[in-house]
Amino acid sequence: MAHHPLCLLITLTLAFQLIVFFSHFASARTPTNAAPQPQDLVRSSCEHASYPNICIRTLSSYTGPAKTPKDLAQAAVKVSLSKAKRVSNYLAQVSEAKDLKISKRQRGALSDCVEQISESVEELRQTLSELKHLRVETFRLQMNNAETWVSAALTYEDTCLDGFQGVDGNKLKSDVKRKIRNVGKITSNALYMINRLDESRGKA
Repeated sequence: MAHHPLCLLITLTLAFQLIVFFSHFASARTPTNAAPQPQDLVRSSCEHASYPNICIRTLSSYTGPAKTPKDLAQAAVKVSLSKAKRVSNYLAQVSEAKDLKISKRQRGALSDCVEQISESVEELRQTLSELKHLRVETFRLQMNNAETWVSAALTYEDTCLDGFQGVDGNKLKSDVKRKIRNVGKITSNALYMINRLDESRGKA
């Protein structure tokens, strides 16, 4: 028996609507590629840093924006500057303690270290200021400045450690070296992030 044209049209229309419905349903259940989360960017960016675990830990706890290489470079320098300031204050307090019983060589090394970490703080402060005011027309010069200043900060930190070589050990020496080494690792990671920003030429 021949199908009535109207019935055939209704059947085809219903079939088409069912196909569209199930196609939409299937696509709704298929996960889309979500935008990268800040934590994912931190992990991927820290993967080749000098100290990856420290990099991930310090930047993951950072509360500011971390969506671009520029954000991460600024965050890394901010963390390094904060740690360096803390150590600088610690060294200043220890060196000024009246009842501090240490040898003359230790006192000399400590005094030098106070000055060197203070210089490191200034280098990092300059770096952060430069990163906050990057401009397209002066990007190359500014990145050279930032890399030079952070490298100088690292040198001051290393020099502080070198000053304690050959000095009789005690708890003070161990504490100072531990704190300086920790700051040095964080600063080294900051330099890596700046180099990474330089390679990206400031792009997101």
